[in-house]
Amino acid sequence: MADAANNVVETINGDCHDFKSLLSSSDRDFLVRNNGDQVKIDSLKGKKLGLYFSASWCGPCRRFTPNLIEVYTELSTKGDFEVIFVSADEDEESFNGYFSKMPWLAIPFSDSEARKRLDEPFSVMGIPHLVLLDENGKVLTEEGVEIIREYGEEGYPFTPEKIQELKDLEEKAKKEQSIKTILVSRSRDFVVTSDGSKVPVSELEGKTLGIYFSASSIKPSADFTQKLAEVYSKLKENGEKFEVVMISLDDDEESFRQSFGAPWLALPLKDKSCEKLARYFELLTLPTVVIIGPDGKTLHPNAADAIDEHGIVAYPFTPEKFAELKEIEKASEAAQTLESVLVSGGLDFVLGKDGAKVKVADLVGKTILLYFSAHWCPPCRAFTPSLVEVYKKIKEKDDAFEVIFISSDRDQASFDEYYSGMPWLALPFNDARKSSLSRKFKVQGIPMLIALGPTGKTITKEARSLVMAHGADAYPFTEERLKEIEAQIEEMAKGWPEKLKDERHEEHELVLTRRSNYVCDACKENGQVWSFYCEECDFDLHPKCALEKETKADAKEGWVCDGEVCTRAS
Repeated sequence: MADAANNVVETINGDCHDFKSLLSSSDRDFLVRNNGDQVKIDSLKGKKLGLYFSASWCGPCRRFTPNLIEVYTELSTKGDFEVIFVSADEDEESFNGYFSKMPWLAIPFSDSEARKRLDEPFSVMGIPHLVLLDENGKVLTEEGVEIIREYGEEGYPFTPEKIQELKDLEEKAKKEQSIKTILVSRSRDFVVTSDGSKVPVSELEGKTLGIYFSASSIKPSADFTQKLAEVYSKLKENGEKFEVVMISLDDDEESFRQSFGAPWLALPLKDKSCEKLARYFELLTLPTVVIIGPDGKTLHPNAADAIDEHGIVAYPFTPEKFAELKEIEKASEAAQTLESVLVSGGLDFVLGKDGAKVKVADLVGKTILLYFSAHWCPPCRAFTPSLVEVYKKIKEKDDAFEVIFISSDRDQASFDEYYSGMPWLALPFNDARKSSLSRKFKVQGIPMLIALGPTGKTITKEARSLVMAHGADAYPFTEERLKEIEAQIEEMAKGWPEKLKDERHEEHELVLTRRSNYVCDACKENGQVWSFYCEECDFDLHPKCALEKETKADAKEGWVCDGEVCTRAS
């Protein structure tokens, strides 16, 4: 039995877990079903187990549980696999409501000690977490969630050998890839239209396909669907042999229907192949459009950006076409001006703080920072005050400088509240130019700060890092300025010792180290650039604090020494 008082779970030969010790307590030798029935733990002998750590309040858990139910149901006919729910719910009502949807067993909610005791031996750092054990109690894997998501019941009996076999089959499928190996499954040889009609996969052979991974609940996907629909319709009108097959990652029928931006095809909603294909094509972002050539081979891993920026011109999505588009982009960058970036049709202005329209033409010749940000974004709110301070310092020195806020806020009120604390210009809320600017500068996350020079050409897309590292000194953000800063930093440290001992940290020597930001352990003030630092203890001293005794010893009365220079005290 488990020693609940000492939180000990017995193992056999230190390797295999004893089910009774693992799952029982001093006054309980049973598990429960959601109808209240008790099931003796001894009845689990000879079965493979899945310990499912989950909770009703956990969104990822609620999304994963239906996948596990489907696999459990498929495997139930074998009679040798059982799942045990280990709840992290904090009240019995939540436990009962969640457990009522589960067809497997559970540790009773009342036995909180047993539930907590299981976290440690299986390194439960987050949920959902699924530990799979063989019939002898040996842990097969603690990555059960990933295995169920990727392989479903095909992963059974979940041994390392079986998982490796499936991975080998995937590699073989990639080498022998065809439209059929991509889209046909054991139970399905068709795709569907928006009205549910079935279209045989064989009818797609010889066509160029766009495998479109989408989720209408994600705004970039919803926005891109409209663009893809335009391109799709034009290619169809032109008689091109092109088809889109949507892989929807939506959870409900209504969202699935909304993802049909045009009369293209799709895998059925929640088809098992959806998750499998996401893994197969190493899906990293949405939207993604994988281009499959007429021979069934992958032409491009994600043409979404090219379709968004170039539209029908990107067709037929071949390597030669992408090389051509690259040259077009280079020419566009070489000819870039501030007006070509910020003017679109009649939208030739930005907003001033008083709400007045400021013509883009009036900003030509200035260094401009494009600030992609939003009120709902914590890193943005943390960075904005620093940028405000830098903005004011630069404006004091050079009026030929401006920042333009490009908002990702979700409503006008949030935009207004956030912008009220900014002293610079902005695109109007929900301005159509925001999408094209995000595409042009490939904005994948916020906050992002793009620096444009006086000619309108892009200086750097890493202006945020420069501001954080150097503040207003980074202006005007050019390579030449960065080289000057680097030279000044190196000059600053000339004559300083590479290492020194200090009585405030006698354990180790302190090493002269480049540090972006730190707090001095002597004076408790912020420091940056240089520190006398002990990495092992994370101990910092400002150079002025570390060298103050040395400089005082070097100086005569009435003089101050700093490095290799002594000057009269003022």
